[in-house]
Amino acid sequence: MNAPADIRPIPLSARFRAGARAAWHTALGLLYPPTCIACQAATGEPHALCAGCWSQIRFIERPFCERLGTPFAVDLGGPRLSPAAMADPPVFRRARAVAEYDGAASLLVHRLKYDDRLELARALGGMMVRAGAELLREADVIVPVPLHRWRLWRRRFNQAMALAGAVSAQCGIPCDPFLLARVKHTRRQVGLTKAQRQDNLQGAFRVPAEAKARLKGRRVLLVDDVLTTASTANAASRALLRGGAACVDILAFARVVQEL
Repeated sequence: MNAPADIRPIPLSARFRAGARAAWHTALGLLYPPTCIACQAATGEPHALCAGCWSQIRFIERPFCERLGTPFAVDLGGPRLSPAAMADPPVFRRARAVAEYDGAASLLVHRLKYDDRLELARALGGMMVRAGAELLREADVIVPVPLHRWRLWRRRFNQAMALAGAVSAQCGIPCDPFLLARVKHTRRQVGLTKAQRQDNLQGAFRVPAEAKARLKGRRVLLVDDVLTTASTANAASRALLRGGAACVDILAFARVVQEL
């Protein structure tokens, strides 16, 4: 029986290349067995966490504040806002994060940010896609929180850009890192109070004039590695909204959580 006209046999060269790739990956797996991205213990597959590190991560799941994404200790039923969100509403619409910033989660952020472990972005980005699924369904474009050019020169890469690229690749929403610029060289936020962070970030972000047409009316998903007091997220969101964005949501890998 002849094969249907729309089914074509796979060329021998293509099958050979596919077999060679499979053999190469198998050989690499034997030479370099996959290890946990946090503690380096053996794992069953690459770019994954071992059971011990997975159990140490405090994933953020409902019930949580619908605006800030901070978890509640008790589920009282239905969508809720935290006292912090009601007393001081954020500039952005909603924020979501994968996990609380402690233990294995903080170790992963530190290794990505300071140890040049760019390969971690793929795994962390996959977790962010799942945690931010409801935000991604409504987003038109992904924008990383930018670094000032001097800090980027010293660090050599932007960890938010690495995460934004990984999220974009896995969900299919375009990433445009040039919709927002950091025009003020601010001091480090570590150790500053919330008020000091806000003062430090005053005028730090701007939408470039040439980017305003691309931004106008678009729903932005702003990506960062960690949310602390949300001062950076608020400052960046304010600049995006002033530049023409329809709305801004925030997606981070981890966030600092205070008791509610």
